[in-house]
Amino acid sequence: QVQLVESGGGLVQAGGSLRLSCTASGRTFSSYAMGWFRQTPGKEREFVATITMTGGSTSYADSVKGRFTISRDNAKNTMYLQMNSLKAEDTAVYYCAARTHYTSITAGMYNYWGQGTQVTVSS
Repeated sequence: QVQLVESGGGLVQAGGSLRLSCTASGRTFSSYAMGWFRQTPGKEREFVATITMTGGSTSYADSVKGRFTISRDNAKNTMYLQMNSLKAEDTAVYYCAARTHYTSITAGMYNYWGQGTQVTVSS
């Protein structure tokens, strides 16, 4: 099993930047494909970005492509989401998630979730 804790959320003006972190404890972090998802009230959790176990391959939702960067440091058991050029529509609770072996853009395919961190972008 793996436990996930997100940090780094907050309030930022449109056009600004934030970096989210997801720190894992428990079983070997490098055994897990990881993802970032986000959710706003009344909506389903939506895919933001994924990264493979080694960090060698990433994927992004069209809405964040070119603005967000996902990365991981397996030596530190930590995944990151660098968010630049933030927009009001990026406002959401951001969750990190883990599943064994392969990435997925479907939230239901992930076994482990953090508690979420709020990101609010003011326009």
